[in-house]
Amino acid sequence: MGLWTVSLPDLTLIAKSPVPSINLAKRRFEIDSSGIRKVFDLAANLKDPCNLSIGLPDYDVPEPVKEAAIAAIREGRNRYTLTAGVPRLRETVRARYHERGHEVEDVIIASGTSGGLFLCFLALLNPGDGLMFADPYFVMYKHLCKFIGAVPAYIDTYPDFRLRREALERAWTPSCKVLIINSPNNPAGVVYTADELRMAAEFAEEKGLVVVTDEIYEDFVFDGSFDSPANYTNPERTVIISGLSKNVAMTGWRIGWVAGPAFLIQALSDIQQYSFVCAPAPAQAAAFSGLEVDMTEIRQRFTERRDLIYGGLKDAGYDVEHPGGAFYILPAAPCGDGDAFVRRAIDHNLLVVPGSVFSERKTHFRISFAAGTDQLQRGIRILRELNSGSV
Repeated sequence: MGLWTVSLPDLTLIAKSPVPSINLAKRRFEIDSSGIRKVFDLAANLKDPCNLSIGLPDYDVPEPVKEAAIAAIREGRNRYTLTAGVPRLRETVRARYHERGHEVEDVIIASGTSGGLFLCFLALLNPGDGLMFADPYFVMYKHLCKFIGAVPAYIDTYPDFRLRREALERAWTPSCKVLIINSPNNPAGVVYTADELRMAAEFAEEKGLVVVTDEIYEDFVFDGSFDSPANYTNPERTVIISGLSKNVAMTGWRIGWVAGPAFLIQALSDIQQYSFVCAPAPAQAAAFSGLEVDMTEIRQRFTERRDLIYGGLKDAGYDVEHPGGAFYILPAAPCGDGDAFVRRAIDHNLLVVPGSVFSERKTHFRISFAAGTDQLQRGIRILRELNSGSV
């Protein structure tokens, strides 16, 4: 079996367990250890690897945000907050959407956007319900969906990663209940056009689907401005998820939010009460400063990196689509097998992620360009050598 295949538990390890009689719940085997983390772990075993694998901003949390968190801790704001979050923070996020023309009824502060997704899935999906999302996809969609007994419905967007009505029709079944739209997209970096978003919104309305719009990369749109799917969907059946992990580099602080109809937010709050309890209190206090961070310079820097990696891949002969946002690019593997190509890359000290981690196909591989220019240029040199056959 290959490195990236889902395997049965290691029987040797089980035999050594002090309590071998424990039978794990079946849902545990619906999820696999993240392929991204597998690559990340490999970095510890390589000498000075060129790491273009993980979607982690290469800059630190801005100083005013750090100072706000430190002040909150020193002032004793370390206890539980209300389950749904600090009221003033919830209202600040709600006002943010009001300024954009989205009259969301309520907001819950979640433990990151991943926590928000988990709450939404638990509240919206019964076992057997269908969850529609574009393939390639953010890894959590598939695994959390299966974890709770729902059924993934993959929308084929190959070869250019665009949304098409016929693909939505092919993926849909009468059991489908929720459609996730992720723009800018992880892993392909695609930003959907207004026509694509309008078409998807019309489809969702016709089929009675709830639309969950995952907007964690909203501040990373390189050509033009961010266009939310919520501009086109029915607000009574729309849920917006975002947070501060990517733009303000607060990945470890676990601050995200869900905005939508009041009855749904109440349901999420009830579930959060018996799961996450609340988002971290000092991080919520610092989130006010995080919401004020000006992303202009960072966005320009990432636009230049996008241009560098895209141009380098094209010059090296790779088949690759031009990403409009986020900080990922998804080239086709020259050999047609992304898993095999990534193994070759690792042999040459380059860490990238197999496309099969994000897709039902294994034809591509993902590069994160959340890295410095020197690292990107080094990665391009290795990729050029791999494609030329010189190594």
